[in-house]
Amino acid sequence: MATFGSDSLISSFQSLLVGPELARGALHALAAMQGTEVDDFKDEEPGKILHEIRFGELTALGLKPHRPYYGTVDATALWLILLSEYWRFTGDAETCRQLWPNATRALEWIDRYGDADGDGYVEYATRSEQGLRNQSWKDSMNSMLFADGTMADPPMAVCEVQGYTYDAKMRTAELAEKVWNDPELAARLGDEAAKLFDRFNEDFWADARGGYYVLALDKDKRRVDAMTSDMGHLLWSGIVPEDRARIVARQLFSEPMWSGWGIRTMSSEDAGFNPITYHNGTVWPHDNSLIAAGLARYGMRDEANRIAMAMFEAASFTDYRLPEVFAGYPRGESRFPVRYPTASSPQAWATGAPFLWIRQMLGIHCEDGKLVVDPRIPEEVGAFWYHGLHAFGEHWDVRASGTSGTVEPTT
Repeated sequence: MATFGSDSLISSFQSLLVGPELARGALHALAAMQGTEVDDFKDEEPGKILHEIRFGELTALGLKPHRPYYGTVDATALWLILLSEYWRFTGDAETCRQLWPNATRALEWIDRYGDADGDGYVEYATRSEQGLRNQSWKDSMNSMLFADGTMADPPMAVCEVQGYTYDAKMRTAELAEKVWNDPELAARLGDEAAKLFDRFNEDFWADARGGYYVLALDKDKRRVDAMTSDMGHLLWSGIVPEDRARIVARQLFSEPMWSGWGIRTMSSEDAGFNPITYHNGTVWPHDNSLIAAGLARYGMRDEANRIAMAMFEAASFTDYRLPEVFAGYPRGESRFPVRYPTASSPQAWATGAPFLWIRQMLGIHCEDGKLVVDPRIPEEVGAFWYHGLHAFGEHWDVRASGTSGTVEPTT
């Protein structure tokens, strides 16, 4: 219905195996509307990727800021991540060269405007009188809470955004070295990412409650100590040290976080938890797809499959179309997942989530321009055949069962 920055980028990432055209189109479309000036009404800044665009009467008259509105803190890093993933799966260096100016402007936004106070973290704070108070993917008014239920105030440095920034710089360093022939930029980005890794793991890790990553740092640099699903995105980004990854996974699958259908957005032990509040206890398919990808990244394939199988079963109660979000009630309280009352369906990144779960089951990744399959298929799934997978401008057939698999050109 409308172009959203983060939603479009994550949906494209999820569905790369189905067709990279969606990713290429999203990259070009969002680059074409990349911020060019400082405009407080639209929360626009040079190099920033938009949040959403609308074309209604109030917007056309300039009474609403959505043409486009730029109030998102994560879309710019996600744009760089998708650019990298698109290149890895297609080898399309020409598109990357075309978008090189946009990539450099995105990097400049991260360092200059994203980190406005110079503390090394990307933060958000709306300047628009009609803007969003919270500008991470959890963009509802009351999504940033301390464990005692107190609302945190921006400017806010949300944990997963620092992970996205780390991953974006690592990936863009690879592009700088292998596509743009800019070893100086590659070295600088690699150094910045390494420093962010160390700083983040010092400032965002809490030893309380068995160990976990806090949700955010607020305007006073206090730890917003709610336990949330956001820390699962940190596994996806690779910013978690190996010795903490299992601790994070254990928290995600603990009874307060795991509903039985998926991982909740907030621990049921926190005062702000509500199973039918948009971001404070619900279960989101796209959230769970990124968490599963993160678990697989750290070798926790069975845990990733546990999420996938629970979500596939949940989909059977909604005609195999996953809605935007489920309520976070425990599975034992109902024979079916309770749907969130106003959930969108279809919704792009919920629709794209199963493709990412399938990718993790098949263990599909690219190494030096080659498509690699390393399956771990759950026993209840049995044999798996993926016909016509898109990669490197070709179509491929992947067959897998258990931990054995083959990949060959589609005939």
